[in-house]
Amino acid sequence: MAFFLTQSRHRNKSIQHFVAMETQSNNDWRVLTSVIYRKPRDSKIFGSVEFDVTEVEAFINARRQTGLKITLTHIFMLALARGIREEAPEINSYVRRGRIIQRNSVDISLTVLLGGGQQLTSVKIAGAERLSLRELSVRLQAEIQNARKGQGTEIKRVKNLVIRIPWPLRQWVADLIRWLTVDWGIPLPFLGVSPESFGSFLLSNLGSIGLDVGYPALAPFSNVAMVVNQGSVSTKAVVVDGQIVPRRMITISAALDHRVVDAAQVGRLFNYVRRILKKPEVLEETPCFVA
Repeated sequence: MAFFLTQSRHRNKSIQHFVAMETQSNNDWRVLTSVIYRKPRDSKIFGSVEFDVTEVEAFINARRQTGLKITLTHIFMLALARGIREEAPEINSYVRRGRIIQRNSVDISLTVLLGGGQQLTSVKIAGAERLSLRELSVRLQAEIQNARKGQGTEIKRVKNLVIRIPWPLRQWVADLIRWLTVDWGIPLPFLGVSPESFGSFLLSNLGSIGLDVGYPALAPFSNVAMVVNQGSVSTKAVVVDGQIVPRRMITISAALDHRVVDAAQVGRLFNYVRRILKKPEVLEETPCFVA
């Protein structure tokens, strides 16, 4: 009898464990992703580039000593934004009603982990290509603070709406919102979503959660032509001027909408970023672009 009671308790604990795991897995973000993503079927471009950030890290440490709160994420945000403006404006566009629509400014969405890493949201920096490094630092810090307070996230209202709708109505509502905003370009201000909700491209810092390399998903709901992942920094043996030396290396990965861009534009963009990393002090200046 004692044996059967013990077995019964073990089964109850196992059931409770799986119920708890299922509840944890089906958080708000996972419920939303289950309706915005579909099985892979469309043509996309995936690529990655390894950058030497030895001098850039020294530059960041020196500027932080003066009170400028920046990280590698700030450097890549600004370098990518200016690179798109100068070298690859084709990336700053999206498809609407069968036509490619060009954006007027480079707006960046940065994914941010909240609640001890259990919740995912994004903050957007509009007109990032026209900012200096200090201006970007101030703007980004303010946006992240607002996100932590539950403010300033355009997608929050639509997320809260979708996750509360029973399945399968949830899928139909998400498809309707995507059809109106992405396919037809109709903004829905009462939900806080529009074709520009996520800006020009998405950037995620996967290095902050310990991943060296990550290949991003090109989220259909975001209406962006590029999603970029920033990996972690590691020390590697690298050949420099014929000598094997330790260098600080990072891998940047990207997924791109092949309807809008080709590998050629991405190559120009990453070459621009590579030049900036050799001279990061140019990011401290406010650029003056020729119209």
